[in-house]
Amino acid sequence: MLFSNLKLATMTDGQPYGLIEDGAVLVEEGRIVWAGPRQDAPRDKTGKMVDCGGRLLTPGLIDCHTHLVYGGNRANEFEMRLNGAAYADIAKAGGGILSTVRATREAAEDELVQSASVRLESLLREGVTTIEIKSGYGLDVETEMKMLKVARKLGETHFVDVVTSYLGAHTFPAEYRDDHAAYVDLVCSKALPAVAQAKLADAVDAFCEGIAFSVAETEKVFAAAKKLGLPIKLHAEQLSNLGGAKLAASYDALSVDHIEYLDEDGVAAIARSGTVAVLLPGAFYYLREKQHPPVAALRQHKVPIAIATDLNPGSSPVHSLLTTMNMACVLFGLTPEEALRGVTANAALALGLKDRGRIAPGLKADLVLWNAERPGDLAYPLGFNPCAAVIRDGAIVRGQI
Repeated sequence: MLFSNLKLATMTDGQPYGLIEDGAVLVEEGRIVWAGPRQDAPRDKTGKMVDCGGRLLTPGLIDCHTHLVYGGNRANEFEMRLNGAAYADIAKAGGGILSTVRATREAAEDELVQSASVRLESLLREGVTTIEIKSGYGLDVETEMKMLKVARKLGETHFVDVVTSYLGAHTFPAEYRDDHAAYVDLVCSKALPAVAQAKLADAVDAFCEGIAFSVAETEKVFAAAKKLGLPIKLHAEQLSNLGGAKLAASYDALSVDHIEYLDEDGVAAIARSGTVAVLLPGAFYYLREKQHPPVAALRQHKVPIAIATDLNPGSSPVHSLLTTMNMACVLFGLTPEEALRGVTANAALALGLKDRGRIAPGLKADLVLWNAERPGDLAYPLGFNPCAAVIRDGAIVRGQI
C-alpha cells in the first residue's frame, strides 16, 4: 500500500520535523519499506495507492507514562486542593494514592477493564498507537498483578500496543505504614518475582520522593529488578531533589519522569546514561506547581525529552495527549517540534522501543493522518482534535482516507 500526496513529518534527524513537503510512504506487511518524496516513490512494488489529499502524516503517537488502570474517583481532592489543602498533606491523611488503592483493591477485574477502556478510547481518538500503563494502586501482590493483567487485556481488545510497568514501589500501603522495610522486602522478594514469572511487566518503576520511597529503598527495588532482567524507570525529583535521578542513571534507566527539581549534576548524569527525561505538564498544571523542569539544561546536555499525559485519578486526570503537547509548550517552553518529538521518537526511547516513533524503512507502520497543514498545528489548539485516520501495522483502524 502506497500512501501518497501528503506532508510527511518523519521525525528523523535533519531538517525540522524531518519534513517532506510532498511525500509518500510505502508499507508492506505492517512495516514501512520506503518513505520519501512522492516523485521518487518506487513504482515496481506499488500495490494499492492511497491519495491522502495533501494532509499531514506523522508517526503514531506514544503516551509513555500513564496510570490508566484504577478504581474509584478523586475529584473531591481536586476541591480540597483548591480550598487550600496541600497534595502532600492529603496523602499523609490517607487520601491521595491510598484512597485509590482501597478502591482498586475492591474493584473486580472486569470493572477495571471497563473503566480503563473508556479512558483509553479518548487517547486512541487522538492517534495514540502505543501506551505505557503502570500498576501501583494495589500495593499487594494480588492487586498489582490484577492491574497488570487488565493492562495486557486492553492491548488485546483495542487497536493499541500496551507496554506495562510494575509500580509496586509507589507508596507504602496502610498495613505497612509503620514497617517500611517489610514492604520493601515484599516488593523485592515476592511481588517482583511473581510479576516477572507471569511476564506481566516490561519494566519496573518506583516513586522516589519524601512522601514515598527513599533513595536507599528505591535502590533495593532496582537491584531486585536488575537480577530479574527487567529495565527500570523512575518518578524522580517531582517535589524535591533527593538524587533519585542520579541513582536511576547508575542503573541505565530508560527514563526519569517529572524531574521539576532535577539539578544540573542530575541532568549530566542522565545524559551520560542515555536516559530519557519525561516531562509531565499535566501534574504540574493540576498541582499548580511553580518549579519548572530544567529544560535549558536538558537541551544543553542533549538529553532526549519526552512528554506524556501521566493520566491518573489524582494529580493529572488528563485524557488528551494533544493537550499535553500544548501544555508542554505553554508551561515549559518546549517548541512544537520538541513536543511532537516528545510523543513520537523520544517517547519510544523512553519505553525502550526502537521499532517505532519515526517514519523510516524497517519500522512499524503506525501512522496518523491529520487534517492539518503543518506539524506545528498539532500543539497549537486546545480542545480540537484534527485526527483524520489512524494506521496501525499498515492497516487503517480508525477514520478514513
